[in-house]
Amino acid sequence: MSSLPKLAIVGRPNVGKSALFNRICKEKIAIVDEAEGITRDRLYAESELFGLRFEVIDTGGINPRSKVPFNEEIKRQAEIAIEEADTIIQVVDGQIGVTDLDKEVAKILLKTKKPVCLAVNKIDNLSQSPLLHQFHSLGISTLISVSAAQGWHIAELLEAALKDLPQSEANETQPQGIKVAVVGRPNVGKSSLVNFVLDEERCIVSPIAGTTRDSIDISFTHDDILYTFIDTAGIRRKGAEHEVVDKFAAIRTERAIERTDLCILMLDVQEGMTAQDKKIANRIEEAGKGCIILFNKWDLVKGFRMEHVLKTIEEEVPFLKHCPKLFTSATTGRNLDKIFPLIQEVQANSLKRITTHQLNKFIISSLQKNHPPMLMGKRLRIYYMAQVDVQPPKFIFFVNYPNLMLESYKKYLYNQFRETYAFTGVPIRMFLKGKEKREKPPARQGKLEHDFEEEDIEGEFLEENFNEDFEEGFEE
Repeated sequence: MSSLPKLAIVGRPNVGKSALFNRICKEKIAIVDEAEGITRDRLYAESELFGLRFEVIDTGGINPRSKVPFNEEIKRQAEIAIEEADTIIQVVDGQIGVTDLDKEVAKILLKTKKPVCLAVNKIDNLSQSPLLHQFHSLGISTLISVSAAQGWHIAELLEAALKDLPQSEANETQPQGIKVAVVGRPNVGKSSLVNFVLDEERCIVSPIAGTTRDSIDISFTHDDILYTFIDTAGIRRKGAEHEVVDKFAAIRTERAIERTDLCILMLDVQEGMTAQDKKIANRIEEAGKGCIILFNKWDLVKGFRMEHVLKTIEEEVPFLKHCPKLFTSATTGRNLDKIFPLIQEVQANSLKRITTHQLNKFIISSLQKNHPPMLMGKRLRIYYMAQVDVQPPKFIFFVNYPNLMLESYKKYLYNQFRETYAFTGVPIRMFLKGKEKREKPPARQGKLEHDFEEEDIEGEFLEENFNEDFEEGFEE
């Protein structure tokens, strides 16, 4: 867990807590909507004010009498945030005024004996400032009028809330560790997995699909290695996104895939590989992220063998053939202890570099096994191969004519490369770079003793002899 001081944002539903959270973090992390009960799990993010770094916690609205789904779980998550926090901001709606719920929340916060600051939200200009004074009845001494939507008085609010906290320099950034996004369709057990790994009720779990909406970053240490797990909302089919919140949740999940180091793709083994699972796997591959496959809920399966399930998956999605696979149960903990060694293996593969000398030996060996065919009187020549990047690993083949590379030969080289270097769980990017087209020199009076055509020169071929602008995608 982070050692930074913690600031919790609490209040009744629909007063602008998530909007204030996003404004403090200077980033749209939490989903903001007018409906009640959008935020369910508590969200954490780091921010800073005038050199002081701190951690912000967003919570769901506290309303003991609400009928929204998961109300008790939302209240419990808010209570945990209040317990963790070093200082608290209660948010109220300046336009509506003092409500009974505001009074109940204020009583709960004052009993904690922790520093509490009242943010009177939705005060958009100076003319509305007098609305602040009606909230003195809540018994909180520090009141600041703010506008989360307009960004008004945010610095003043934070300065008042953080004034008594220990200083932490802005350059003392917290390490992120290995970032792992847990993705999949709704209700496949993503939150259950995160809770089991952390050994606490960090995320709300329910048999109702779509319980998780925000992407939740959770940092922890396992065997002295720092990890950041990102619990994401389930990605539905486009036609199944009936609410705007579902669309926002899907966007947050896609962003989580982009900013992570690798993904854990969870499948419901009872339902098998669905069309939506294939789309999610393709998104992971397109983003260039490593992938580990978890066949969850294996404890509920009877009468099927693991080998049959694996064969079906590998035939339907070729990329997943190279990914580590585990048959797990997030409720019983079956095989979950094997996840961390696999994460380290996939992360190491995504950062692995192979020298040009080794790659050239691979090219020679592959050509000896299966030489490229002659096309239109010309034969493909691969001068050398080089690795140019990691995460994901990228390689370039320097050749004479890229259009001579047949699709079948591309697949042959790709499979030979996987067989030689594995790169387990990591997508590989391969490209072709052709020789630049040079104009023929003007006719000469005499003929020199050593005159060769360009194609007859083999062996050393400098990189500057290749066209920098010509690249052809080399996909699996």
